Amino acid sequence: MHVCWGAQAGLFHHYGVPKRELPAKLFGVFDHEVLAPRHRLLSGFDEAFRAPHSRYTETPAAAVAAVPGIEVLVTSPEAGLYLAASTDGRQVFVTGHPEYDPETLHMEFVRDRERGVATQPPLHYYVDDDPTREPHVTWRSHAYLLYANWLNYCVYQGTPYDRTSIGRD
Repeated sequence: MHVCWGAQAGLFHHYGVPKRELPAKLFGVFDHEVLAPRHRLLSGFDEAFRAPHSRYTETPAAAVAAVPGIEVLVTSPEAGLYLAASTDGRQVFVTGHPEYDPETLHMEFVRDRERGVATQPPLHYYVDDDPTREPHVTWRSHAYLLYANWLNYCVYQGTPYDRTSIGRD
């Protein structure tokens, strides 16, 4: 499983899909749409969910969708590509940050401000988008489900009992 910059690097390394710089930092918690509801990684997912992003670059979903052997599973109208996977299930690419704790985006916002970076507050994160208020945490259940599905279907069930047979497919 490749996450954030690792996903962008993995998509380039394995499939030659380049990233591109964004005009401003993509920063916040965004709505996402499940495109492949029957995919095993999305077992139990709602049709829509929210997830954090924090990055200055992106890998366009259309560029990934054009590559044979990989499937775009989840996108966001605001944040773009979120989840893609190789059709053999051995590579998973998550461009956001499902692992973020409730305070991570806030600490990153404060850090950027203290360094003099003109970062806008993370979108859709604080109650009423007001950085003086508490974060509104809306992503944890889907994050846990994503990692549980990956561990179950891609790692546990996908790993042969006989380790010498790995890679013989």
